[in-house]
Amino acid sequence: MLHESLRIIHDEHEALSAMLRSIGMMVERGPGNEPEGFFNVLRAMLFYIDEFPERLHHTKETELLFPRIKRLAAQTAPAIAQLDKDHARGEAAVRELQHLLLAWELIGDTRRAAFDAAAKAYLSFYLAHMRLEETEILPVAQKVLSAADWAELDAAFATNCDPLTGKYPRDPVYERLFSRIVSEAPAPIGLGHS
Repeated sequence: MLHESLRIIHDEHEALSAMLRSIGMMVERGPGNEPEGFFNVLRAMLFYIDEFPERLHHTKETELLFPRIKRLAAQTAPAIAQLDKDHARGEAAVRELQHLLLAWELIGDTRRAAFDAAAKAYLSFYLAHMRLEETEILPVAQKVLSAADWAELDAAFATNCDPLTGKYPRDPVYERLFSRIVSEAPAPIGLGHS
């Protein structure tokens, strides 16, 4: 049985992976003849990552999920330590990326290489992070956590409601952000040009 919290984590990972792939495609393509739209949508995508996965998704994993698993399966301690370190580093990394994007936009192409390198490193880091969670931690969680643990985790993760998973109503507060991303970003996230 796939617990609701695990389904939510997987859904959020899929949405985030698609977002990261779209960012990579955009960076590879560059601003072309529409620099304003390019920078606007990249800023929106990075803001989404900072606002949602970094603040909600990671916090619940670090504070609720990982300690339970580590307590019941000591062999996961090194992987959990790495994931917690990644979570601590992730928020600063996405903000640095936002700064580098702004520098490229405002100062010009002399700043593009720094953004490109940082974006590639960030995308690789984040995808490896999610892979570690899904291959080494979540399978152990299914084996060691109790029904009471799952009930509490399911209730906590159910409040995430990431609209980019396509399974939850959009929050009016973020409607403009998500509309911009979906209408301007390339597939697999958006409807824009690939």
